[in-house]
Amino acid sequence: MEGIRRKCSSSSWAFWVLILLGMMLIVRVVEGAELSPSQCKQERQLGINSCKAVVFGQPASPACCQRIRVSHWECVCPAFNPKLAALIDINKAIKILQTCGRKVPHHFKCGSKI
Repeated sequence: MEGIRRKCSSSSWAFWVLILLGMMLIVRVVEGAELSPSQCKQERQLGINSCKAVVFGQPASPACCQRIRVSHWECVCPAFNPKLAALIDINKAIKILQTCGRKVPHHFKCGSKI
C-alpha cells in the first residue's frame, strides 16, 4: 500500500510540474508577442497620464506603479532619445522602478541611457 501511495504522489507531482511548465511557456509566448505601433503609443500615453505627479517630485501613486509593472520595455524605451534622456536622473528613475516592483537588469539599456 505504501508503494502505491508513493507512486501516486510522485505521478501527481510530475503532472503538476508539467502543468506549471506549460503555463510558463504560454506566458512567455504571450509576453513575446509584439505590440503594434498604435498599441505602444497608447501604452506610453497611459504611462504619462498615470505618472505625471512623479515629474513634479511626488512619489509614484499605486496607479503609476501598476502602469510601470505592466508596461513593455520595447514600447517605452524608444521614446528616450538623447534630448529627453539628458533631462532624467537615471538613479532616481531606477529607484522609482524598483520601488514599484519592476526589476532593472544590470547594464540594461533603455533608449540612449544605460
